[in-house]
Amino acid sequence: MKITLPLPRTLTSLFVIAMEQLPFDLGSFVPWRVGGPYKRAVISAIGSRSLTVTHHATPWRPVGAALTDDDRRRLRRAKQHIVVSATAPPHRLPVAVQAARAVARALARECDGVLIDPLTGSTILTCGRCAGEPPDFSLGDDWLSWDVQVHDDATCPPWDPADTAVCDCLRVTSRGLRRFALPEVTLDGAACAHNLCATNLLRTVAHRLATDHLAYVATHPAATERLIDDFLRIQPSDGGGLPFGVQLTPYDAEVGELGRTGSIRRLKVGPAPGTGQVTCLKVGPPSGFTGSLNDWLCATRASHHATLTSIGCRTPDPVQVMAA
Repeated sequence: MKITLPLPRTLTSLFVIAMEQLPFDLGSFVPWRVGGPYKRAVISAIGSRSLTVTHHATPWRPVGAALTDDDRRRLRRAKQHIVVSATAPPHRLPVAVQAARAVARALARECDGVLIDPLTGSTILTCGRCAGEPPDFSLGDDWLSWDVQVHDDATCPPWDPADTAVCDCLRVTSRGLRRFALPEVTLDGAACAHNLCATNLLRTVAHRLATDHLAYVATHPAATERLIDDFLRIQPSDGGGLPFGVQLTPYDAEVGELGRTGSIRRLKVGPAPGTGQVTCLKVGPPSGFTGSLNDWLCATRASHHATLTSIGCRTPDPVQVMAA
């Protein structure tokens, strides 16, 4: 079976820098003082208005952000904020959002601000080895975060790695794939003891989906939709594990499984139901697997750990992409 993914004409991605004050003029800083491999791409994007930088003399209040106590303390002191916005068609990804984040990193360093990605609800480091935007693209460079939820009235037994079949209260959902015109991915109904394993599996699936998707939109710039198989076979590239398959099912993360007991806080992952867009894909075992979801997670654990570092996407020349 095929799943149809509509491709929007453009996507907009935002980054926010919250700071106590702006000690310089934005026009003199952006794009001229943005260094690294994205400087020429930033100059081109600013000139075409596909990248904008706006200063707001008001505090920024995050919604649904998972911040540390130190980040929240710094936000309480912040009196102003800057919004960096990038709007681009899918075939100009990921360079368009990398260029925007490069600008946001440079601004956050210069004004000692807190850099926040509202889509993932998390902060981005702007010091040490993470000071600048990496020249190559990898989904693991803070482009994803994970929403982990447990059903409200779950009655989980004492944790026992040998007997988790009776627990199905966990749901983990990605945050960030829609930035690249992809549905988010979720795994619903696992044992809460398998939190880390479920997240690692979803991370592997997300890397594979993003790698295939970015390659497709780069070679089909005029496409308005893309068909993908509902069965994904993942082959570890380093020989450290056995290949395994996953079943992908269009899923409304606002509703959850019919007939499930208990309620769960809903994470909005896209347009309202009825819009015809696939906003979330549920990840599960292939149809031939006879065990439980927890059995499948345990069976795939060694393989997807071996896959995590092997899936990435080589960034093309930023200037060529932004000028296309």
